[in-house]
Amino acid sequence: MLMAMLFKNIKALVNTREFSQMLKGKYLAELPTIFDAYLFIENDVIIDFGSMQNLPAGMNKIPEKEIINVQGRYVLPTWCDSHTHIVYDGSREDEFIDKIKGLNYAEIAARGGGILNSARNLQNASEDALFSQAWQRLDEVSKLGTGAIEIKSGYGLTVESELKMLRVIKKLKEKSGLIIKSTFLGAHTYPAEFKENHQGYIDMIIHEMLPVIARERLADYIDVFCETGFFSPEETETICRAGMQFGLKPKIHANQLSLSKGVETGVKLGAVSVDHLETMNDEAINALKHSKTIGTLLPSAAFFLRMPYQPARQLIDAGCAISLASDFNPGSSPGGNMNFVISLACIQMKMFPEEAINAATLNGAFAMEVNEKAGSVTKGKKANFIITKPIPSLAYLPYSFGSNNVEKVMINGQFIS
Repeated sequence: MLMAMLFKNIKALVNTREFSQMLKGKYLAELPTIFDAYLFIENDVIIDFGSMQNLPAGMNKIPEKEIINVQGRYVLPTWCDSHTHIVYDGSREDEFIDKIKGLNYAEIAARGGGILNSARNLQNASEDALFSQAWQRLDEVSKLGTGAIEIKSGYGLTVESELKMLRVIKKLKEKSGLIIKSTFLGAHTYPAEFKENHQGYIDMIIHEMLPVIARERLADYIDVFCETGFFSPEETETICRAGMQFGLKPKIHANQLSLSKGVETGVKLGAVSVDHLETMNDEAINALKHSKTIGTLLPSAAFFLRMPYQPARQLIDAGCAISLASDFNPGSSPGGNMNFVISLACIQMKMFPEEAINAATLNGAFAMEVNEKAGSVTKGKKANFIITKPIPSLAYLPYSFGSNNVEKVMINGQFIS
């Protein structure tokens, strides 16, 4: 039996599209919106939408219990957060204090902090404990409007622990109503015992981790932290090509701390996305501009680390495709509130609200290849929506950065509590 639901008198239905297309350059500012709208769903699928003036006559016969009046409220597709690290153990507020005292990201890492700190914690944690913590984080971000999320490994750094992380992500996929993609990030950093033996760790990734990951279908993507002091462009390409042989598409941590050639390497490999991009030059921008790769910007990481923000305006004006994501992780972005990410994008990176919302919905969906299910209000897509509290305008969402303007969230046609 079909479960039907009609939303009527919607103040504005946002990001309404007949079909999905990745948005580049000036098109990122085009956000189709229907004012005084209706939206009709059956089960977990969008069936119809339009202006209340054009409400089909047959819908007037829908039982009252299946009609929701959302007068004064905006309805948007849920956020698509295409870059997170939410499977981890504990927290790293001690390093937060170190940052306040003046230590930078690289200095903390050199002292055994950073990724290696999380790796030690994770190696000692049980799979059940990791699942429980990650489940709580998923619950938190879903209530803030996230309906699709990518989750990376990378805090294991041993065969056993990387596989443990990926198995937790697989379990999250099976039990959660959210759309989840999994990324193998064994090449997050070099473990201490391989500090002087890079090839030894790369061989472990290629010959010991990847075959099991492929056999158990534990990942959709392969990622590498292409950065000075971490993995070189050549090492990045070697690891990604090995992953591609096992059917994993590349996504690259690129140009966070320096001009690492991560963007150019990602474009060369046909990466789905290159993520971070705090440090860019004309060469990197041109490479991205002339590719099908999305540049994923993570402003909350720049905020937390007090680093320069990504040059969003320059990237958009050059004609690049960009998305926004939270980088939810314990060291550089300990939170997954995409509403705050959108505010940062507008306030600190001078993105227009329409651009930021498109980057966090439709382009975010493209950045993890779920654009056929999520990212816009389109017939046939999942009934995953944010219903705002009564707000005066769309710009009020990023403007009121300290307020939670999400009243309800619907995932798969069901309101979450």
